[in-house]
Amino acid sequence: MVREKFPPTETFLPDRLTLPALRGAVDDCRGCPLFLNATQAVFGEGRASATIVLVGEQPGDREDLQGRPFVGPAGKLLDRALAAAGLERGMVFVTNTVKHFHFESRGKFRLHKRPPASAIKACRPWLNAELAVIEPAVVVVLGATAAQAILGAAFRVTKDRGKIIRGSVAPAVIATLHPSGILRAPDESARARQFAWLVADLKLARRTAGV
Repeated sequence: MVREKFPPTETFLPDRLTLPALRGAVDDCRGCPLFLNATQAVFGEGRASATIVLVGEQPGDREDLQGRPFVGPAGKLLDRALAAAGLERGMVFVTNTVKHFHFESRGKFRLHKRPPASAIKACRPWLNAELAVIEPAVVVVLGATAAQAILGAAFRVTKDRGKIIRGSVAPAVIATLHPSGILRAPDESARARQFAWLVADLKLARRTAGV
């Protein structure tokens, strides 16, 4: 489909930016073609006063069906990592760069596909609005898609994870691994090592945010 057929995403944003208003408006977004196949849009979830915002790539199959972020296997691993870092899900705000599930069907299964750059760009106003309302001290970007969307296409999580980066979206940005990537690690030893990195990065975020 030609991108110009879709209205600018900004036309779907509510006049007054609050989390309830944004959550109520996002499912009507037609700014990119991903809404055509997804069950629903999945908005962020958490405290409006959160000092830490976690940004992933996109909703998965479970998230698409339930309408909530990080409720599948990756979400359970993230909850374990947060607990190990001295944080709780209720203390942070979790969201995704893209609000609709992008997938390909294989029989009765829906397999995750990385969202196209056009969808990431089209969905950015929603993420910008979330961050503008919350004004977090720290944004933690989970995985390559979120990191490159916020820190630039040249950014490499494998090279620069666990560093405090001063950015425009928050006073501090920290890139780390996406929980789904840890689940795909080749063996238990690799999963344990990568999980420890994620916990260390979340601890850094907690110290930086002063919580």
